[in-house]
Amino acid sequence: MTTAIDWSEHRAALFDLDGVITPTAEVHMRAWEVMFNDFLAGWDGPGDTSPYTDRDYFDHVDGKPRYDGVRDFLASRGIDLPEGSESDSPEAETVHGLGDRKNESFNEVLEREGVRPYPGSVALLDHLATLDIRLAVVSSSANAPAVLRTAGLLDRFETVVSGTVAKELGLPGKPAPDTFLHAAATLGADAASSVVLEDAVSGVRAGAAGAFAAVVGVDRGAGAAVLTEAGATVVVTDLAELVPGVPGVDA
Repeated sequence: MTTAIDWSEHRAALFDLDGVITPTAEVHMRAWEVMFNDFLAGWDGPGDTSPYTDRDYFDHVDGKPRYDGVRDFLASRGIDLPEGSESDSPEAETVHGLGDRKNESFNEVLEREGVRPYPGSVALLDHLATLDIRLAVVSSSANAPAVLRTAGLLDRFETVVSGTVAKELGLPGKPAPDTFLHAAATLGADAASSVVLEDAVSGVRAGAAGAFAAVVGVDRGAGAAVLTEAGATVVVTDLAELVPGVPGVDA
């Protein structure tokens, strides 16, 4: 398969995590689905309470910081909840409460089932390890380090810009490009010498907004046309497609 990226032209590769390196996007999807549908079933205030669907995930939640996803989905349904605070319990009907309720569900699944990375993603990481290119993970999830550790890949990356790091530094989340730009700078690179690899529309938009050298859209369900419209310069279904001489790997 022809290599879509000439890695020798770049200094850094900035990977999203969930849905790009590990199939944890599916765990996030199900955790969001359970949480939102439980909430909607019990909500008796104004707004649209029809069941939450995968389309809602891709349109309003995917790739965003957790509380932003809650806000954007509720706004799409005309439902207004108080913001709350970090001290809220997961049972609270606030933006923070719903976000933390979803996170509890995700962590329970991660602990119970573990996670194995996509074989094609490992193939690309193995290839990049032979080159003079520096690697980072840029994820909206606060769980990114734990997921990488569970997958046995934490030591592959020089830096992990997680949702927690972004909050500590005051960086706006995707679709703003700031977390990717910070990761590139940490690696001694810049946007013009870095490649962004993303499966979420919000993450692809972040890469496009940052004017990165290339933005790889990994189509795990969002759709190639949607990713291209969001700003992807290359779209693949598996990262093995970006490894010279390696055929596609089933994920």
